Amino acid sequence: MDDTVELPIPYFSQWESADLVPALLAGEVSAASDPAWARSGASTPQEYEFWSWRMCGIACLRMVLAHRDGSAPPAMLLKDDCVVEGAYVVEGTSVKGLIYAPFARYVERKWDLAAEVVTAVGLVEVGDLVRRAKPVMISVHPSVREPAGTAGGRGGHLVLAVGAAPDGLLLHNPSGLPGKSQEFAFVRHELLDRYYAGRGVVFEL
Repeated sequence: MDDTVELPIPYFSQWESADLVPALLAGEVSAASDPAWARSGASTPQEYEFWSWRMCGIACLRMVLAHRDGSAPPAMLLKDDCVVEGAYVVEGTSVKGLIYAPFARYVERKWDLAAEVVTAVGLVEVGDLVRRAKPVMISVHPSVREPAGTAGGRGGHLVLAVGAAPDGLLLHNPSGLPGKSQEFAFVRHELLDRYYAGRGVVFEL
């Protein structure tokens, strides 16, 4: 991958124990049994279980904040803020979000971090933004964790573009597989396009 640009952004999973992701996805363990659940800031394992499956965008924000500030707030603190700001809408046991516009406003107001919602943006353009040191949170289908497999659709999951090559992007995937698709995972444009919904949020560091 000649001419690859890689931003030195740390990785966070949407679960506190990134090594548990395969077992969590396979249903072999529950998120509530994650031994590090309390580190998330959740008040109970049950709260952690409910929210951890919905925290991909929060994980991306934590990555960006940790890169800029040297540390990141607990995931549930950020989640609680986003609920108040309308970036998550909770209706009983269902959650709508992450909703980009209120999320971007929250990020700018609370964390003094410029965040721009973008739509109809191509993967080459995403790469151009990353080359300008602007990580981009993009909407992809969660099956992108195994990009050589069958795409389950476009959108529904958020990953952070942290690097760019002429023919693809480097992704931090909050639900990626250890050693395979979690950190700095390279996905070629022609493959990623099968999962990518064409929208996201650009962060200005």
